[in-house]
Order: sequence, then structure tokens, then C-alpha cells
Amino acid sequence: MTTLRRFVADDLFTFNNVNLDPLTETYNISFYLQYMAQWPDYFVAAEAPNESCMGYVMGKAEGMGKLWHGHVTAVTVAPEYRRLGLAEELMEILETVSEKIYNGFFVDLFVRVSNKVAIGMYEKFGYTVYRRVLGYYSGADSEDAFDMRKALPRDVRKESIVPLPYPVRPEDLEW
Repeated sequence: MTTLRRFVADDLFTFNNVNLDPLTETYNISFYLQYMAQWPDYFVAAEAPNESCMGYVMGKAEGMGKLWHGHVTAVTVAPEYRRLGLAEELMEILETVSEKIYNGFFVDLFVRVSNKVAIGMYEKFGYTVYRRVLGYYSGADSEDAFDMRKALPRDVRKESIVPLPYPVRPEDLEW
């Protein structure tokens, strides 16, 4: 049975099996510690009965006014635990925190435009492409990202998910 619980500092020593996926962003330890300290409700680990890390979600609340929202910084599941509905459970937790604790208008995330599997998964969860961000993923493999969004109940008219008809650059992002 899977246990969903708050991510703790010791998990940083056990989540390598999850972060070895080439499409999973790996950050430095201080980045993870900042999220644990600042947005603990948004940082959830999925643990297997043998106490191994099955996956996790981390996020934050950000923005102002009608741009106040929950942001998915990372959601990832170890290869051996995929296709069990775990990513959906983790995303639902993040969405619930965004709605009930932070009273956000929407939840957003960024995904590589080439990551068709993830895009399809997010669409299945109710997310839509809001805009394309040119060169969002920098480095040798510079790639565009889709900014995908899902409106929360506070956004009654669903204004936050009306797609932009033109791409933007990373420096043009509000948050």
C-alpha cells in the first residue's frame, strides 16, 4: 500500500531512483530545502511498503491578484511505479492545497514541448496549453515549454486558462 506523506529532509537521500529519469529536473539540495521550509503543504512523497520513494510532487503558491496560483515545480514517479495512478494522486493533492489552503485561481506547470507522454497525461488531468515559452529549457538542448494550466473553482469564468495566441520568452513570464 502506498503512503502519501509530507516530504522530509531524509527523503533527499532516498529519491535517486525517481530523479534518474532524464526528463526529471534535479535541483541542488538548498532548492529542495527551501521548498520544504516555505511550502511544506506542497511537497509530498509517495512511499512504498518497503519505505522506498515511489515519487513526489513539489510546488508553491505565487502571483498577485487574478494571477495568484499554485505552481507545480516537479511531479515525478519512479519508472517501476508508473501507470498506477500515482501521478494523478500527487497532482490532486497539489490542486487541493492550491484551492483549499491558498485559494488560488489556477494551477500551472511547464513541460517540454517534446514530452508528448507528459502533455497527454496533463491533458487527461484537465490541463490545457495556455502558452508556449520559447527557449524555456536552456543549455545545450535548448527547448520550448508549454505553460499548461487548470482553472480552480475560484476562477468562475475560467479566465486564467484562455490561451494566449502568441509565444512568450522566459523573461516575459510574470512569475
